[in-house]
Parts: sequence; C-alpha cells; structure tokens
Amino acid sequence: MRVLLVEDDEDLSGRIAAVLRSENFVVDISRNGEDALHAGLTELFDVAILDLGLPKIDGVSVLKGWREGSRNLPVLVLTARDGWPDKVASFKAGADDFLAKPFKVEELVLRLRALVRRAAGHAAARLTCGALVFDAQLGTFELDGLPLKLTALEWRVLSCLMLRKEMVVDRRELTERVYEGDAEVDSNSIEVIIARLRKKLGANSIETVRGRGYMLTAAAAP
Repeated sequence: MRVLLVEDDEDLSGRIAAVLRSENFVVDISRNGEDALHAGLTELFDVAILDLGLPKIDGVSVLKGWREGSRNLPVLVLTARDGWPDKVASFKAGADDFLAKPFKVEELVLRLRALVRRAAGHAAARLTCGALVFDAQLGTFELDGLPLKLTALEWRVLSCLMLRKEMVVDRRELTERVYEGDAEVDSNSIEVIIARLRKKLGANSIETVRGRGYMLTAAAAP
C-alpha cells in the first residue's frame, strides 16, 4: 500500500512515516502543496494523507486539483479539532475521511487500511483467495489457518495482489506500489519476490500473464 503523506511539519510527518513504514506501508512525503499536487497527478498511490495548511498551495486546492485531474485515490484529511469549516470545504472538494489533530497514529493506520480496502471494492475486512486469508484491517495473512510469515516486500506485493485477486496487476503498478519513489530498484526485483511468494503459497498461486503482469488465483499447487 503506497501512501502519499502531505504534511509540512517535519517532526509530525517523520513520526507518521516511521509508524506507517513499520506497518509495511510505502510512504512518499510532500512538504508543500505544489509538490503534492504534482505527485498526486503523476504517480500511483493507494491513499493520501493531506494536511490543509500547506505552503505554496493550500490542501483544499490540492485536493480539487487531484479530482479535476481525474485522480480518484482515497484522501484522508488532517484537520484542527474545531475545523468544521475545513471539513465542509474538504468534503466539497472530494475528501473521503478526516482525522482531527492531535490523533493516535494507530487510528490513522486503521483508517487508511479501511479506505484502501473499500476503494478496491471490498466491504469486509477479511478477504479470502482459496486457503489464503488476508485481514486487511489488521494487516495479517493466514494460509490453511496458520499465520503466514512474510518479509516487508513480500507483504506489500501480496497485499496488492490480494486486493485485486483474480485480476491482472500490471508489473509497473506493482513496482510503484512496493517501492518508495527514490528507491533504487533492480529490473528483476518483482520477479524475485513473486518467486518467493510462490514457494510459500504454492506454485500455481500467482499466475504470470505474459506482457501484462501477475494475478493471484485460488488455484492449488500441483
């Protein structure tokens, strides 16, 4: 799950990013509205966290720009506790959720996971694909009723595939959602992660669709 974190307070954004990364989110940070608007319009994100009081371009204008540019990623807006006018303006601009400052980062994590899950078309928190179960709210996987141990990169790839199970996910999209924007990525890194996941899930669990990408299926290993 790739998050665009738009917050000009370096201390707050650093603390939020550290917790999100510990929960296997990929986090890109923008500290002003101009950079945030550009990032949201040109890169792929699963969800955005948007502060309103930003340098250069305010948060509501950034949100309007994303929506006018047909960017439909879910957006959680950070507001002041008494910021009702900000909430109204943000709702009208296309916000999906709000969280008042100060807040617990644990609540932020739960809200982000719910937004990503619903945006992918899943109302229930527990998703299944054959013997594989993903609790999208807790961020845990089970296989045949037992906890599935995954590295951070494996978790990111598998969660992306699980949210789009039985659908082809483009290789470039997987790469953008698994690695942060400034990361150096080997050309075959996704293939390596997919191979490791097949060893854990079963040889037929992830299908390679030549020229398009990968698809998580309910097929059992031979």
